[in-house]
Amino acid sequence: MIKLLRIIKAGFLNFKRSGTVSWASVLIMTITLSVITCIILLQAILNFSLNEIKEKVDIAIYFNVGAPSEEILALRDSLKELPEVDSVTYVSAEEALAIFRQRHEGDYATLAALDEIKENPLGAYLNIKAKQVSQYEGIADFLKSDDVLSSTSGSIIDKVNYFENKIVIDKLNSIISGAKSLGAIITIILIIISLIITLNTIRLAIFISKEEIGVMRLVGASKMTVRGPFLVEGIIYGLVATIITITLFFPITGWFSSGMTDFLGININEYYVSNFLQISVILIISGGLLGTVSSFLAIRKYLNK
Repeated sequence: MIKLLRIIKAGFLNFKRSGTVSWASVLIMTITLSVITCIILLQAILNFSLNEIKEKVDIAIYFNVGAPSEEILALRDSLKELPEVDSVTYVSAEEALAIFRQRHEGDYATLAALDEIKENPLGAYLNIKAKQVSQYEGIADFLKSDDVLSSTSGSIIDKVNYFENKIVIDKLNSIISGAKSLGAIITIILIIISLIITLNTIRLAIFISKEEIGVMRLVGASKMTVRGPFLVEGIIYGLVATIITITLFFPITGWFSSGMTDFLGININEYYVSNFLQISVILIISGGLLGTVSSFLAIRKYLNK
């Protein structure tokens, strides 16, 4: 324990003694952690946008006018049992008519023609939402194989709009998959670049102490005794950079939220505050790992001489 406390104390002394170089390392790590924070926020915006798009995609099953509600509800219950289905909403013929009137409230010619008919020309329908966009095809296959879609005169279904929207759904599925893959690739590239920059900056800080490291090795100090203070120093870089980054992003997200919420569709500041604990833990772990790994790799050169 005494040896550990000495290593920790030496790490703090190294940080203080390095002065400008220490703060240069902190600045580089702050930029690195800022990039990681931006990635987290961009992923939140991307996920929000994709979810908004996915919410607008569904399958609608339109039934013939006068189709028995018992049969429609039976089909609804069988659809709910499918593992791909997230929700099934039943809209009666009366509700369909009310929605139609509301949608065309400014189209007096259409409403007048509807009043002239004096009967409800619309049938009931089911709105089906899948858990994933890629699962709509499986639901459509189920509907095609079901007896209610047979070509007999007893079929209660008028049409299923999946077959009309299939191209749009397939394109959307490709966009979602591509966006997630691209986001993962960009994240990995930025983290690698940040690690290289941080490593070179910390290597400069350790280079200043190379003579001291040589003397310690000559008098028989163990590798852990030599390496320990620099690992602690790297952790200090990470923690100080984390505190600066967390503090900086309060006004930054606040500024973005003031004028960009309508454009982005999500309040970045509210997201940052509500997920502050999770983001802080990610940054603390990232900062500590970056500092420790960079210090470990940078000092290895001098320990192997």
